[in-house]
Amino acid sequence: MKSALTPLIGFQLTMLFTLQLNLLPAVSLPCRSFCGTIPVKYPFGVDEGCGAPQYKGMLNCSTDLFFLTPSGNYKVQSIDYDKKTVVVYDPAMSTCSILQPHHDFLMSDIQSAMIPPASDTVFVLLNCSIDSPVLNHYKSLCFNFSGHTCDELYGACTSFKLFRLLSNSSPPCCFTGYDTVKYMSMNILDCSHYTSVYDTDRLKGIGPLDWSYGIKLSYAIPDTGCERCMRSGGTCGFDTQTEGTLCICSSSSNSTRECAGGSLASTVGNQSPFKRSFRVLLSVLTAVLGAVL
Repeated sequence: MKSALTPLIGFQLTMLFTLQLNLLPAVSLPCRSFCGTIPVKYPFGVDEGCGAPQYKGMLNCSTDLFFLTPSGNYKVQSIDYDKKTVVVYDPAMSTCSILQPHHDFLMSDIQSAMIPPASDTVFVLLNCSIDSPVLNHYKSLCFNFSGHTCDELYGACTSFKLFRLLSNSSPPCCFTGYDTVKYMSMNILDCSHYTSVYDTDRLKGIGPLDWSYGIKLSYAIPDTGCERCMRSGGTCGFDTQTEGTLCICSSSSNSTRECAGGSLASTVGNQSPFKRSFRVLLSVLTAVLGAVL
């Protein structure tokens, strides 16, 4: 009798273990804390469901860390989590040492609201025509930048000297903020090139050769109680479907607020996936015993 039931029991047990594996909750990959040499901390994330949902999809980690916008991908130079700033570099912009065709820097509406260029970032519009709107109707958009002038740029920078040579004079330029290039393209502005400089408050009396070229972005941290999660040893993230806040405790469990004693975020009602799996397995086991008996 037992030998006749052995194949049936073996089949039932195989089905039992297969079902058990299928019912285990999916294991999520941990959030990477570095991309190259740059730390990746809240509110940012480079893995799905990591960081704050407001910043999802803004950073990409390949060999380096990049900031993704509608106009292109910009390499992240540094992130200062104390000052809440990110410095990115536009490889298509001109600098003192290289002259490149003009290129619009565009951000999405969410990016413009959540992580706009900092107040000490200046966009320099170069080689503008006399008909440029920033030299006429919108000339109020141009401002003084730490006492620096267009002549200084065209005279000190090897790449910008070309403009002076071609026109036998210093063509107009404009020191302006991000809102100007946000609402008017380089074609509308009628300026052939642009560059951007950050930390401008510290550049008074410093020549263009020693300026910090790039774009500094300033961000805010959403108030989601992330500190509580980090104190418990977790990593702040979010549910990819609901975008609800999660505290990622390990590669296999999440919590709503904190890791120690937190309720599993993947529970439905008051019943965890493990409890549901156990009840189903118990039913299968009962069926197996019934077949044996």
